[in-house]
Amino acid sequence: MTRQSVAEELESAADRIADTSRADLQIILRRAALMLRNVAGVPLESATADTLDSIAAEMKIGRSDLIQIVLREWLESNAYANPNDR
Repeated sequence: MTRQSVAEELESAADRIADTSRADLQIILRRAALMLRNVAGVPLESATADTLDSIAAEMKIGRSDLIQIVLREWLESNAYANPNDR
């Protein structure tokens, strides 16, 4: 289960909270908690984090999305990844 699918499941449950059983809510919330617990971040220098945050805000995307774009483009430009694998 991806972070995106967990987020979508949480949003869906919130939209239909009155119709969602207690057991289903518990399962959804436990999955979300597990996913949050297992998130491993990359420690960044303060200046790097600030720069990434500024660029991400300018592009109107999240920092993690920006990092994925930067890494993918770096890998492609250095012949580590096939640009057609997107």
